[in-house]
Amino acid sequence: MIVAFSVAPSGGPSEQPDGSVHDAVAAAVRVVRESGLPNHTSSMFTEVEGEWDEVMAVVKAATEAVGAFGTRVSLVLKADIRPGYTGELEGKIARLETALEGGS
Repeated sequence: MIVAFSVAPSGGPSEQPDGSVHDAVAAAVRVVRESGLPNHTSSMFTEVEGEWDEVMAVVKAATEAVGAFGTRVSLVLKADIRPGYTGELEGKIARLETALEGGS
């Protein structure tokens, strides 16, 4: 499965003067990267791929890491659950690029 998630703190001193929460987000991304699971971070979401229990454990740990930066945490999560498939974090993009080039 692939999970795309975004997590951010609120209700605390975590925000920078410009409204940024990059320190809290860095704490979450650090958890994801240290998990050893395939992952990718963009400006809006972090994607992580693995089995249900291991992916959800990483999301939980990342959410808890962000919780240290405020009194509340906002979590947005989207999952692509496709049993029997692995390597889809890169595979889906490869198929998209092939389609964009006119292939099938």
